[in-house]
Amino acid sequence: MARLRGPGGCPWDREQSFDTIKPYTLEETYEVLEAIDNRDWDELPGELGDLLLQVLFYSQMAGEDGRFNINDVLDRLCTKLVGRHPHVFGDAEAKTSADVLRNWEALKAREKEKAKSGAEGESSLPARPESVLAGISTAVPSLLEAFKLSSRAAHIGFEWPELNGLFEQLNEETEELRHEVAKLPQPVHPPGRGVANSRGGPLVPDELRARLEGEVGDLLFVLVNIARYLALDPESALRRTNRKFKRRFQWMEDQLLEEGRNIRSASFETMDSLWQAAKAHERASLQEVSTEDTGTSSKQSVASTTEHARTPDR
Repeated sequence: MARLRGPGGCPWDREQSFDTIKPYTLEETYEVLEAIDNRDWDELPGELGDLLLQVLFYSQMAGEDGRFNINDVLDRLCTKLVGRHPHVFGDAEAKTSADVLRNWEALKAREKEKAKSGAEGESSLPARPESVLAGISTAVPSLLEAFKLSSRAAHIGFEWPELNGLFEQLNEETEELRHEVAKLPQPVHPPGRGVANSRGGPLVPDELRARLEGEVGDLLFVLVNIARYLALDPESALRRTNRKFKRRFQWMEDQLLEEGRNIRSASFETMDSLWQAAKAHERASLQEVSTEDTGTSSKQSVASTTEHARTPDR
């Protein structure tokens, strides 16, 4: 990377900055997740290398500015891992994952308080305790932000005692959304082949639109909490559903193409019938997989997802 950025190196690499590399970092992260979801072990090493390249890129640019280098990054990471695992590198005890998570949050809180005290110096004003939710980035995907916010709150006891409470909340939020939808100027119907309430749809007052957006957000937040309660990653769950929708929709397109037809001209009734056929086709395909292989794959998938959902917020 130093050679690529140095004299006689690559013109493209030499032109990059922190801001221009950011989009690639996000893209490479999602490609790693996709390889893991697909259990593509041949592809995963390459994707992890692409992600590691982002760290090297940022570190090289920072080194050129005299700010820090890759050794500083690794030293800080090692210090954090040792400091936050006193049950491994020290004398503390943590017999369960729950103990580890509690210790982790307590250590993070002490680190932040110490840093804050150092920054404030000898101020005579009493230090304001840092919010439990401090440090959660608003730049991450909204599903992940909701997951982190609710997880932090749950760590200090702000949590439904039973899963049924969340389902009751889900029903309540659904009814509140229905209540606001009933106030629309006219029944909601997609305008032709477009998207509901897009251009050409009914004109919705700004105040009502804001309330609708708020109610939809509340509904999504409860769903994220349900996923967290079940130790599932909502981002992975939605990504899997997106892939499933794409797979079934493209199967519908293929069926129509075989008949010399285009999906753009098909009626809703035709598409709905094909959609049900696509679901049946998937079920039949899954039944061809041996019970043993399916069971192993499912266990691996659940174990992986559960482990990801319970990973401490670093």
